[in-house]
Amino acid sequence: MNSRLIAARALSRVLQDGQSLTAALDNVMPTIESVKDRAFVQALCYGVCRYYHRLDFILSQLLDKPLKDIDVKCLALIGLYQLQFMRVKPHAAVSETVAAARKKPWAKSLINAVLRSYLREQDRIEQQADQEQSAAISHPHWLIQQIQHDWPQQSLQLFLENNHQPPMVLRVNLARTSREHYLNLLTERDISAVPVDFCISALRLDRPVPVDLLPGFEQGLVSVQDTAAQLAAQLLDVQPGQRVLDVCAAPGGKTAHILESQPQLKELVAVDIDAARMQRVSENLQRLTLTARLLVGDAANPEAWWDGQTFERILLDAPCSALGVVRRHPDIKLLRRAEDIAQLQSLQKNILDAIWPLLAPDGILLYATCSVLKQENEQQIQAFLAAHSDAAQLPIEASWGSGREFGRQIFTGESAMDGFYYARIIKR
Repeated sequence: MNSRLIAARALSRVLQDGQSLTAALDNVMPTIESVKDRAFVQALCYGVCRYYHRLDFILSQLLDKPLKDIDVKCLALIGLYQLQFMRVKPHAAVSETVAAARKKPWAKSLINAVLRSYLREQDRIEQQADQEQSAAISHPHWLIQQIQHDWPQQSLQLFLENNHQPPMVLRVNLARTSREHYLNLLTERDISAVPVDFCISALRLDRPVPVDLLPGFEQGLVSVQDTAAQLAAQLLDVQPGQRVLDVCAAPGGKTAHILESQPQLKELVAVDIDAARMQRVSENLQRLTLTARLLVGDAANPEAWWDGQTFERILLDAPCSALGVVRRHPDIKLLRRAEDIAQLQSLQKNILDAIWPLLAPDGILLYATCSVLKQENEQQIQAFLAAHSDAAQLPIEASWGSGREFGRQIFTGESAMDGFYYARIIKR
């Protein structure tokens, strides 16, 4: 089947059905035999999502009226993406995209006309796109306004970073090997990487590689995890003999890192509301030969699963807008809505309030999100501290991120990291 048509069908699931790009690609990838074709389909889908707001504006300038057929619209966007951002030869991009319309003669002629018009008028249309804010930076208007409101000085850089492809970062399993030794293993395979100076387990690759090329991956020597997410384990500062609770744990990267960083825990309990995602936690731990007690349960309703024994450490990786990882999941710009933020803020508050009684006196709760919005981060923690007289903030002194009155914020792209937020709270 035409790889552009496969990409268009995956994008249709995102645009029309609200499916995540990851799920949409998981659905179509088994139908593609060639590794090269799979990579091409992935590049098209991620690229169109990343630059959707610009491409959609350009398409609107080339049409007399909006396209109702979503598959055809996706093909047109794929064609425009190839012409503007990829190294595909223009004649091949046009002819192959037109051919993907297959049994719809009207669509073939329309896509052909749109793409050829773009090639003729490219400079003029690109200038028009640069004048329209959402198209110029390829973000929805509501998100532009929100980020500019929260971070007027950093907003432009955040928008630029959101449109960049992220680096691939490895977490070396320090319970099994040293970072220096693993760096040597990479060098032997001509995989270039650099250590991250403020995170003892992190190696950032010069360019992404398939995980099956990573030495010792299947044996558990290494995992893929952004540097910002790796900071959680060292901030939690777990000690031998402690009980640790990981709330909203799936897919389990931080769960595994906590176990790697402190093999002498009394117990680690990982909880997530999604049974399918909890299965991924189990698979990750199996690969790394690590053990935790895995529970499927609602973090906002712990009485349904808690055994009554308190924990000395709790990691709450709170459900959030994920606006700090847009560069990894550009479909967030298409799927997230302004009204989602208040709902997530309410959910975060409910979980914080529900989980707090599970923390032992003098215990530490680490609150984390992969968001850059103040509502989900520092404002959430400010409100929590005001409402709980037995809670106090533990300042985070670090060379990374930006210290806030409450917690510490990492901006997307800062030190090549994803956007993240952390706050440490101790129970008096």
